[in-house]
Amino acid sequence: MWKMILSFLKIILIVAVILVITISIILLLLSMQPFVPNNYTQTVKTGGELEAKYLVMGASQVEHMEVFTEEEWGNINVYYPKELTESAKSYPVVVMVNGTGVYSSKYPALFKHLASWGFIVIGNEDPSTCSGSSADTTLAWLLNENEDPDSRFYQKVDAEHIGISGHSQGGVGVFNAINEQPHGSLYTCAVSLSPTQLDLAEALNMHYEPDKTNIPVFLLAATENDVITPDGAKQLYDAVKNDKAVALRNGMDHGKMLYSADGYVTAWFMWYLKGDTEAAKVFTGDAPELLRNQLYQEQQIDISCIN
Repeated sequence: MWKMILSFLKIILIVAVILVITISIILLLLSMQPFVPNNYTQTVKTGGELEAKYLVMGASQVEHMEVFTEEEWGNINVYYPKELTESAKSYPVVVMVNGTGVYSSKYPALFKHLASWGFIVIGNEDPSTCSGSSADTTLAWLLNENEDPDSRFYQKVDAEHIGISGHSQGGVGVFNAINEQPHGSLYTCAVSLSPTQLDLAEALNMHYEPDKTNIPVFLLAATENDVITPDGAKQLYDAVKNDKAVALRNGMDHGKMLYSADGYVTAWFMWYLKGDTEAAKVFTGDAPELLRNQLYQEQQIDISCIN
């Protein structure tokens, strides 16, 4: 009898070990999956000609550089046009601010897409970005490289045209990087994707003050299943006193907002950082495309001066 019980217990133990190993492998594989699909530029639905134009990959081939730092949050990732090292011109910059636990290495497709349109796109591995501090440190590194004759980025950074974009907690970090950090005055424009709603952010000790922002801001969120409600998005939009635009994407959730409106995010940066007049038509003129796009709702644009 005892032998049978022991045999039975051994079988249970073996099954439990196999189950634990299987679950561990599944979790490991899930952790290795990117947060942005590698083919999103081909699969995300668009509702306007300009949205489609700026969602596809740009003309530049892209190079990647990973930089070791002594910061507790780890390394810096930089994506840039391949021709940069041989070019005599400087390139505008977009600083990416991570959502909670979503390191820059988890969404390289987004970096590559922007870089293919002629930007230096830079981020880091910080899992907790709401203060904007790591974004500031990351930008400071690039600015130092711009002054280093031994750097591939020497005199290649257009310091007059720097944008910033962040998702979720990173959407909060965008505002704090601009308003609370040493290099905040260098930013030209910003995008905040599904930022944590103001009251929820306060409860989570992620304080931010959008009313202090003095550069153009583009706010995007999902219509539901997001960390910011439509009313919360309106409250945040109303708090921003500078030029601004807002739209809520239909049928998306919080995670997908990291990339689902990337055609318009790219257009925003192309306009403000590169002076692209075609991209400006998304937001300006008698009939801005953003206001006519049926994939979005609650769209508003308040831009007083044309770039």
